[in-house]
Amino acid sequence: MNRLLLFLSFILCCNILNAQDTLVKTEPPKVTSVKYTEADIYVDSDTIEAKSFQKNFKKKYTESDFVYEQKKAEKNWWDHFKEWLAGIFDEIFTFKDPQASLDFVALLLKVLAILIVVFVIYLIVKALIGKEGQWIFSKDAKQKIVHYTDIEKNIHLLDFEKLIKESIESGEKRIAIRYYYLWLLKIMAKNHYIEWDTEKTNTDYLYELKKPAHKEEFMYLSYLYNYIWYGEFEIDETAFVKAENQFKKSLKTFSYE
Repeated sequence: MNRLLLFLSFILCCNILNAQDTLVKTEPPKVTSVKYTEADIYVDSDTIEAKSFQKNFKKKYTESDFVYEQKKAEKNWWDHFKEWLAGIFDEIFTFKDPQASLDFVALLLKVLAILIVVFVIYLIVKALIGKEGQWIFSKDAKQKIVHYTDIEKNIHLLDFEKLIKESIESGEKRIAIRYYYLWLLKIMAKNHYIEWDTEKTNTDYLYELKKPAHKEEFMYLSYLYNYIWYGEFEIDETAFVKAENQFKKSLKTFSYE
């Protein structure tokens, strides 16, 4: 056995020595040199145009299309309030997902905002027109309002007999009827049948009268006044005399009772 190992070792050493001799005797390959001339060099004759950037060109790249990293907006108190409200409605109506409850809250808040705006506009309009807007907003659309000029606001200082006479002489019978009606209100206020106020309506004065006979008489005179004055058409002599006699009769009624 030992002899066999010794023999194999001898053969292996001989092979190694033989391989080393072969490597030493083999020469490396020769590299041939490459020579270039000027004819082999390509000269680029194209002209180069210098380009310049526009001013503020960076602003173009600040648009949303050039933002590749979207930052999630931070929630404010309004977002937290809507989420809190959505949670309450979700417990009541059991929405299919949280987004559905948020959409419902957003719609509800929009409707409430519209209603508030409409209500505020209503209050502003009502405040601007005062009681003159009652014929629009009240149920009794037929209620008439006495409109007064600056001269007629203080009826206690006016000489209605003179004003009526001048109106008749100038042929302005409608204005004469208007003065008769204001004169009647002056007498009624003077004798404490009503309390005079430029903002009151015919109906307001009617409610202040106590006796049914007075109510009936004043209602008829208010009808005549509304028909003649607000009708905006000229009346003939017969109709004017009839209305004038009725006003004269009522002036005596409220003057001496």
